[in-house]
Amino acid sequence: MDRLKGKIAVITGGAGGIGLGTVERFVAEGARVMVGDIDDAAGSALKNRFGGEVDYRPCDVMQESDIEGLMAAAVERFGGLDIVFNNAGAGGSPQRIEEMTGAAWDFSQNLLLRSVALGIRYAIPHLRARGGGSIVNTASIAGMQAGAGPIAYSVAKAGVIHLTRVAAAELARDGIRVNAICPGLILTNIFTPAETMPDGLANLVKQSMAQTAPDSQPIAKPGQPIDIANAALFFASDESAFVTGIHMLVDGGMYVGPRNSWDPEMRAERLKMMEARRAAFEAGQSQT
Repeated sequence: MDRLKGKIAVITGGAGGIGLGTVERFVAEGARVMVGDIDDAAGSALKNRFGGEVDYRPCDVMQESDIEGLMAAAVERFGGLDIVFNNAGAGGSPQRIEEMTGAAWDFSQNLLLRSVALGIRYAIPHLRARGGGSIVNTASIAGMQAGAGPIAYSVAKAGVIHLTRVAAAELARDGIRVNAICPGLILTNIFTPAETMPDGLANLVKQSMAQTAPDSQPIAKPGQPIDIANAALFFASDESAFVTGIHMLVDGGMYVGPRNSWDPEMRAERLKMMEARRAAFEAGQSQT
């Protein structure tokens, strides 16, 4: 408890999913939080739930002025800014590269990469005024390997990882640390957007994801928003005071290697095949 006592944070996309889980975690650790989101009903409910510890301001991260205003609102409401979690985002364009339009590409990059760069940019003067602070960016395992997300999303998230590294270098002497989190399979609405998927189907998709997690990664369960919130808490707190410019995988081990490296059944099957080949070879040798 109190790992963020006296700290003031901004969290974009804070009204649901990973953002909501992080708001809850930060408040439990003593922070006051300004939430930015496009879901006004959820944002207002969150403000009412936590009283004076949380405030809400509508923020569409596709709009530069909204990002600038969100940072300023945190300072006006709470008196300063110490932590920024650039978390807002969505799946972007699902198109394959052969189908991609310029408009779809630009939308994805603006939503997932440009917004993070601007979040960093407009946080800097407020963090510098406090003698430094911590910026945390939501990247993705999709930014590190093919097959974990659509191409536009994956490229944008790879950009977030490198943006994090370069910004960390630029801002280190200002006492501002910049790090990123790369979630894997986390059960949030990013996979089941309400605007395109009815509730019944969304629930079925989430159930299916939970059931298939053991086939996708070494840790045989899907991740939850609290798993990312715990990583964000580490980066936001003084416990990571000597850490900057890194990206932390929180992916259930998905990135450690192919399935045959961690699935006992596949390893056993592979061993049987090797033994069969050896037996066939030795049988052939004995006949010569």
